[in-house]
Amino acid sequence: WMPVDLYIGGAEHAVLHLLYARFWHKVLFDRGIVSMPEPFQKLVNQGMILGENNEKMSKSRGNVINPDAVVTEYGADSLRLYEMFMGPLEASKPWSMQGVNGVFGFLGRVWRLIIDERAESMQPTAAVVDRPPNADENRMLHQTIQAVTSDIASLSFNTAISRMMEFTNHFTTASERPREALEKFVLLLSPFAPHMAEELWQALGHQESLAYERWPQFDPALA
Repeated sequence: WMPVDLYIGGAEHAVLHLLYARFWHKVLFDRGIVSMPEPFQKLVNQGMILGENNEKMSKSRGNVINPDAVVTEYGADSLRLYEMFMGPLEASKPWSMQGVNGVFGFLGRVWRLIIDERAESMQPTAAVVDRPPNADENRMLHQTIQAVTSDIASLSFNTAISRMMEFTNHFTTASERPREALEKFVLLLSPFAPHMAEELWQALGHQESLAYERWPQFDPALA
């Protein structure tokens, strides 16, 4: 179970978390109890989320954002997605309720891309068709799979979301949306908006949770 593959923590916690974790690990290494000199293979310090006034959040400044209030108004997926869309993981960035609303709007577009909101029950829109994607649709799909997969591996979540926004815009204007392409897109979306992705997966005709599905693979020739 050691070393840990990836340690992610705030820079302000380096003394309390990282220093003591390394200190005690090195004591154990010197005593011959563990076999490796370092406890972590990779360290990433995430940036601080500031208040909307661009200052550090604190009760005394009155700029603290209550996540429960955001979840109540916009849903957990919107909160989760916005925090990843704010900017690079390592950068400090100010909170923006306008940004939360923008991400909420994007999730609404994804929902309408697949779901017929006029139907009495949750079902796909008539634009969802059971045919293989054509060359143009495959190009967009496989470029998106390639980009999102690469961005997740490098912890570049904000750019992964941008690529999914491009995919959504591309297919929203299409009169036909191949079910196969939408299913793979929903799998890409699932780490970012897991609750909504699960609903969409079921609406596309699946009984099992998407958690049991393999991650989509991109084809360089199609991309």
